[in-house]
Amino acid sequence: MKTKRITIVLGCVFSGLLAAFLLHNSLGFLSNSGSSHAQQYLNQETKDFANRCPEETIWIGGGTFRIGADDQYVEEQSAEDVSVNGFCIDKYEVTNAEFAKFVEETGYVTIAERPLPAEEFPNLSKEQLAPGSLVFVPPSGNQPILELSWWKWVRGANWKHPEGPNSDLSGKENYPVVHVSYEDAEAYAKWAGKSLPTEAQWEFAARGGLKKAIFSWGNQYSADKANTWQGLFPVYNEKKDGYVGAAPVGSFPANGYGLYDMTGNVWEWTKDWYRVGHQGKAHKQNPIVNNKSESFDPREPGVAKHVIKGGSYLCAPNYCSRYRPSAREAQAPDSGTSHIGFRLVKLPGDPLT
Repeated sequence: MKTKRITIVLGCVFSGLLAAFLLHNSLGFLSNSGSSHAQQYLNQETKDFANRCPEETIWIGGGTFRIGADDQYVEEQSAEDVSVNGFCIDKYEVTNAEFAKFVEETGYVTIAERPLPAEEFPNLSKEQLAPGSLVFVPPSGNQPILELSWWKWVRGANWKHPEGPNSDLSGKENYPVVHVSYEDAEAYAKWAGKSLPTEAQWEFAARGGLKKAIFSWGNQYSADKANTWQGLFPVYNEKKDGYVGAAPVGSFPANGYGLYDMTGNVWEWTKDWYRVGHQGKAHKQNPIVNNKSESFDPREPGVAKHVIKGGSYLCAPNYCSRYRPSAREAQAPDSGTSHIGFRLVKLPGDPLT
């Protein structure tokens, strides 16, 4: 539906048992059942996997942490203790150069490059059916600013032309790819032999070992730690961090796990379907909201959405302020914008390519 296309950002035998363990367990999360010999074998297998994480990924050993926050936005409540198994995660957000290689090898066409199907929208003109995507355009003049009026549907905007048909990727090969829908990110993940992270995996990794800190670096906001908006959003950006829009990946300090841009720069897709809060996740291992029917956003009750994490270069103290590991937003899966990208994970049990 068109409303979804323009939606804004605003969870036998011994060899068989062994295979199951390798798929679902990691360092620190091995079953207490079975022989100590089996456990030692599994430990070694997981260590071997950790030592063979793909290039430009980081091994996250897993653990228990509190997902969400009780003193922030309502969608982050209630905070619950959950556990995740170990996994490898991309050190950086997927870049334009990496996405271009995927497109070159597969011929993939992103949703933003496809026209709206005329059979679904018989009342729209050919011009209105033209491909495009949402681009942030700062308000100008002294007119009253309406909520979300800074988002414009720009014909011809897509991952290759992030600001519209007159823009390109020259000099931006190492910037995060944007204007990618959930479907686009999933297609890339399949090609890369990886998968999108769950919300729990993503948040655990983003915290960088600081389980109780507000930000991925501590408890005090700092403009030089991440690519966020400095100044009065959406009319004035002081550019204290040196950037108005997205920045090349890795331009800001890594978190405690060695991961870059888990805060700010661009929002990132996760596997989970969105619903308000974390109810029902308490004490679960590898929680995920996996059923589309469970998705619910009270702002648009009829549109199923996925969770996006991390905030972006548009998050400011006076608006959004979602540059925190616990922060989350909802996004329709067929809608990419100029500030949504992604990174991927690889799990024990996945083929190592």
